[in-house]
Amino acid sequence: MATKKTKTAKTQGESTQKKAARRAVGVGSADGKALVIVESPAKARTISRFLGPAFTVKASMGHVRDLPKSKLGVDVAHDFQPTYTVLKEKQPVVKELKESVQKARELILATDPDREGEAIAWHLIEATQAHDKPVRRIVFHEITEEAIREALAHSRGIDMRLVNAQQARRVLDRLVGYEISPLLWRKVKGGLSAGRVQSVALRLVVDREREIQAFVPQEYWTIDVDLAPVENGAREPVPFAAALVRVRGEKPNLPDEAVARAVARELEASRYWVASVKERQKQRRPAPPFTTSTLQQEAGRKLRFPVSLTMQIAQQLYEGVELGPEGSIGLITYMRTDSTHVAASAQERARQVIAARWGADFLPERPPVYAKKAKGAQEAHEAIRPTDPARDPESVRPYLTPRQYQLYRLIWERFIASQMAPAIYDTVTVEIAAGPEMGGDAPYLLRATGSVVRFPGFLVVYREGRDEEETDELDQRPLPPLQQGEPLRLLAVRPEQHFTQPPPRYTEATLVKTLEELGIGRPSTYAPTIETLKQRRYVVVEDRKLVPTELGMLVTDLLVEHFPDVVDVGFTSRLEEELDEIAAGEREGVPVVREFYEPFHRQVEEAERNIERVRLADQPTDEVCEVCGRPMVIKESRYGRFLSCSGFPECKNKRPLLEKLGISCPQCGDGELVVRRSKKGRTFYGCSRYPACDFVSWERPTGARCPQCGGLLVTSVRRGQETVRCASCSYRPAEEATPVEV
Repeated sequence: MATKKTKTAKTQGESTQKKAARRAVGVGSADGKALVIVESPAKARTISRFLGPAFTVKASMGHVRDLPKSKLGVDVAHDFQPTYTVLKEKQPVVKELKESVQKARELILATDPDREGEAIAWHLIEATQAHDKPVRRIVFHEITEEAIREALAHSRGIDMRLVNAQQARRVLDRLVGYEISPLLWRKVKGGLSAGRVQSVALRLVVDREREIQAFVPQEYWTIDVDLAPVENGAREPVPFAAALVRVRGEKPNLPDEAVARAVARELEASRYWVASVKERQKQRRPAPPFTTSTLQQEAGRKLRFPVSLTMQIAQQLYEGVELGPEGSIGLITYMRTDSTHVAASAQERARQVIAARWGADFLPERPPVYAKKAKGAQEAHEAIRPTDPARDPESVRPYLTPRQYQLYRLIWERFIASQMAPAIYDTVTVEIAAGPEMGGDAPYLLRATGSVVRFPGFLVVYREGRDEEETDELDQRPLPPLQQGEPLRLLAVRPEQHFTQPPPRYTEATLVKTLEELGIGRPSTYAPTIETLKQRRYVVVEDRKLVPTELGMLVTDLLVEHFPDVVDVGFTSRLEEELDEIAAGEREGVPVVREFYEPFHRQVEEAERNIERVRLADQPTDEVCEVCGRPMVIKESRYGRFLSCSGFPECKNKRPLLEKLGISCPQCGDGELVVRRSKKGRTFYGCSRYPACDFVSWERPTGARCPQCGGLLVTSVRRGQETVRCASCSYRPAEEATPVEV
């Protein structure tokens, strides 16, 4: 009886699963209709709005076939022939699609316009056995009625060059992962992985960390001088700052406080006058519209989005969002692209928007053309832009989630700005002489710079974010009007101590930028690569920086020693170029794979004999086990780091490893605020005495208290702005918001 119940429950479960799959792909009668297959239900809903009753649109839910999980799936002895199987979770979907294909008059494959999309289209033909049906492939870079109709009018067959390039990439990745990952399991610990792009990205992070660890800071001093024009009654003197740039004709050498103070005393006793004034008018062109890489970088800088979140939201905007009475509309063009090309029709629509909103002065004489910068950029693609430039962010805001609105606004503003006139600004460089007497050879030379925007151009819409080490001359304050030979009044001499800084750790955005510059990976690989590094605990994110763990460093060292080519930047970049040549029909896939595999496999065999078993050392702490009194140590698990008693296995006490903020709990006063993670992975802040104290804040506390009520001040990011507010009352500091630009 129990067995019968189990069978019945299982049958019902399968029935429910099949029904869900049927609903997902929109299966129904397709007799005599053209069957259009896309990847996702959202994309299917949007496209179906533009096609008449002669079409049925269904979704494959992404890839339907792949190499098997349980074995290599690549026949090394026979030209690396791959063996594909239908993914277990996609079997109900494939069954329903196969039935629909048999009923349809023709099959139209409308998967994404890249190598991955081309491969999915080919796999769909194979999986549904559609060889006896008329099959057409259509591509489009935006989901609008005009684009869909245009694609249908210019259909083609499957481009096997793109399929072969994707297949070669998949085979290479499988060979690397399938041969190195088990080696890591045996020699280090289970659950690890290596990858052709992943391991190079990890090496970049590890090498940067080692640079930081080896860096020895050097002390140096600078001297700034505050000056003002001499009062003459005709104008109010405006103070400004100048930096010391020459001491007796040489670059200042101020290695310590004693030397800096001696120079400062001489400057305090000096007279100052204007040695020269140089004025220049400059133009700044807008940044080009987004590619995948630049969108990920800018969303990281301005919105603090991880690259995976950026791509997730961009996918939603591309596939379609319900806009009330308008129905499902694709708001942006395809988001996996390395091209800055823009269609002439989109440029014309953008010019109409610019002229109507800001006037003809903000239009360049002709639409700008941006040169490609990324290695191997595919100019057949377009940049990421709004499908309709007239659809401004505020008009769709009621229908978008806050994050969708933020990203759409970023894309819209960047694109509109890219089609606008340059900004025009004046720069002034003033060199100031200082010495005992005016005139003659002055022992000291100082320099002040300023800028004034004369015509804002594209800056009325958008200004590109900057990484933390970058400066911008547009941020310089304007200088007062000054004339050569004019005497100046000394206000203050300010010597300041500095130390040379190590190179900064990578953020997700700067790592993407570096990978693109080096030609490592392609637009579709950046987000999953970084996510894998985090999931494997090879890196952790601290203060938005990627920090390699001890495990990440150990794995990198093993790979560098035993598989130098796999983690070599130049080698991996050249391999990417060869994959591009396969896509262009200039090379065959099998020779490329063979050239890589034969020496690689020999390295694997040698490493199997030469690598000794290594263990990660437990990290000591000053925490004490409350059960037995022995020291606690930090251990690693698949779920992250935790504290464990050093007496394990005799004492099995363990507890979470808490990141402390150094702020006392505002509720109980006895505990300290720590960073916690919800079950869904969302960060929040709570008391270290939980569950005795249940204080929780979803916004990061600053440590300061509200001057009105004494409550905790917290920070939050909304619309790319970092705001500080009181968690208990309506108080906000006078400086309402700070743009988030790391």
